[in-house]
Amino acid sequence: MILPSPRGTAAGTHIWVKAAAPADDRIVGGYQCEAHSQPWQVSLNVGYHFCGGSLINDRWIVSAAHCWQNPFSQIAILGDHHIWMQEGPEQYMSVDAIYWHERYDYQTLDYDIMLMKLAHPVTVNQHVQPVALPEACPAPGDMCTVSGWGNIYTDQVFNPFYLQCLEVPILSNKDCEGSYPGRITDRMVCAGYLEGGKDSCQGDSGGPLVCNGELHGVVSWGQGCAQPNYPGVYTKVCSLTPWINDILSTYA
Repeated sequence: MILPSPRGTAAGTHIWVKAAAPADDRIVGGYQCEAHSQPWQVSLNVGYHFCGGSLINDRWIVSAAHCWQNPFSQIAILGDHHIWMQEGPEQYMSVDAIYWHERYDYQTLDYDIMLMKLAHPVTVNQHVQPVALPEACPAPGDMCTVSGWGNIYTDQVFNPFYLQCLEVPILSNKDCEGSYPGRITDRMVCAGYLEGGKDSCQGDSGGPLVCNGELHGVVSWGQGCAQPNYPGVYTKVCSLTPWINDILSTYA
C-alpha cells in the first residue's frame, strides 16, 4: 500500500498530501473567486504562502496538521485576494500557539487537523469573517466550495495570483472507499468528481471546504490532482467538532 506523503512535489502516481512548496499555488478546474467572497480564508505564510486555513472565531484558525510549522516563524494573512499584492483589507497576524490533534498520524493522515491561536484577535469586517462549525455531518450530493491558492494544473505548476474557488459535491462513503480502499477513516470525507478534471491541489492544504455556510472539510490529501477516480480527501470537521470545542475552551 502506498501511504500518503507530503504533497509539495509534482503530482504523480503516489498519494500526495495537499501541502505546499514555494512554487505550488492553485486549484485545478476552478475559477477566480469573487474578491473577499470567502472571508474566512487564511493564507499561512513563512515568506511565501505554504498552506491555507479557515478563521472560526476572532482568535482561532483551523488548518491541517500536516501544515505544521514553527508558530513563531509564520504569519497568518486574512482578507487577502491577490497573493502577492497588498490591496488594503489584509490583516497580518502573528501566531501565538498551535495545537494539533494528539492522534494525528503523519503516515495515514488520520486526524489531519490543527488549531492555531492568534496572538491578537482579528478585526471582523466585510473582508474578514469567521465560518461556522458544522452542526451535523454533510450528506452525499451536498455542494460545497473549496478555495485556495493551490496549483491549477495536473501535470505542471502554474501560479495565478488570485484566490481560486471550485464547487464540488460530497461523495458517498462507498465511492470514497472505492477510490482509496482501506485508506479512508471516519475522520475523512471525499468531495469532487469521479470523472476528474476538478480538484484541490498542492498549496491548497489546510484550506476550507464550506457547505451551506459551514466548515465541513479541511483540504488534506489525494492521489495526484483532479485524476479520474481519485477525488480529493478532506478532514471531516463534523467528526472532530468536540475536539475543536475542547481546545477552544481549554486554551481560550
